[in-house]
Formats: sequence, structure tokens, C-alpha cells
Amino acid sequence: MRGRFIAIVGPSGVGKDSVMEALAARDPRLALVRRVITRPGDAGGEDFEGVTADEFHARAAKGDFALTWPAHGLHYAIPATVADDLATGRDMLANLSRAALPAAKAQFDPFFTIQLTAARDVLAERLAARGRESKDDIARRLDRAEYALPEGIAAVTIDNSGDLDATVQGILSLLYPVRA
Repeated sequence: MRGRFIAIVGPSGVGKDSVMEALAARDPRLALVRRVITRPGDAGGEDFEGVTADEFHARAAKGDFALTWPAHGLHYAIPATVADDLATGRDMLANLSRAALPAAKAQFDPFFTIQLTAARDVLAERLAARGRESKDDIARRLDRAEYALPEGIAAVTIDNSGDLDATVQGILSLLYPVRA
């Protein structure tokens, strides 16, 4: 059985990485896709591979990536090696841009999308706490929080305004329902 490519999407500050890490820690059927990003590797936040723009483009030209997209002045990629993980039957969690969903859906089968949401004040507090953006940057990110999913993309929406454990349990119940 082939594993599912599970895209986790939502606005900045919604807790995508925290939710994904907690999911993978709680259930061995899930693993994280380590993205490649054109930002310094010591920038903090998620576990990612930081590369220069030149290295990114050279690797993309060699076919090292299954999926690429630009966002917020950076370039992001899903390594082509994710296909090997999926072939073993393991479900893979990937933090994606909502704009990258159509390309991901075309690339991966089976494909599943979880859209995380949170109240605007919760997002603002989380963005300020991580200390990576200016007040103007935070305001711009909050204005994008309601960005709609692309046409043809179905998603299950989960509110992550509250307790992380409740969010994780809700997602695990959705992904692996108990069969009577």
C-alpha cells in the first residue's frame, strides 16, 4: 500500500510545524518531509535544509525536487526522495503553501490536505512570539490569513486556536479512524 502525501496548510503562525511534529511523535505511521528553503539554516523554526538561491536552482535543474514554489521572497522544495518514503507505505506530512497545492495534488497520489486555522488574535500573538517578522510583516501575514484554497482542492479544516493535544488527537482520529 502506498503512503499518503498529507499537505498541512494554513496562515503563518497557525502552528503547522508544531502540529506536524506532535503528530509524527505520537504516531509511527507518520513522518515529516524536510523541506529545502533558500534561507540560512540557522534561521530557526522548523527543521529544514537551508541553501543558497544558486544551489537551489542547480538542484532543481538536476531533478532533486518533487515540488518547488516561491513564497515570501524565498524558494521552497519537497525533495524527490519523498517518493521512496511514500512507496514504503508511510504517510508523509509536508508544510506547503496553499498556492502549491494544485501542483502537489498532480504530483502525489494519494493526496490529502489539512487546513489549519486559528483566531486572528492567536495568530498575531504567535507571530510576535517567534520574533522573525516586523510589525508590518506581521500585519501583512495576518491579512493573508483568509487566503482561499485554490479551486479543485478539497481540505479538512481544523481549528488550532487552543490546545495542541486536542488538535493532534482530532487529526489522528481523522487520518486513522477506529474501525468497529
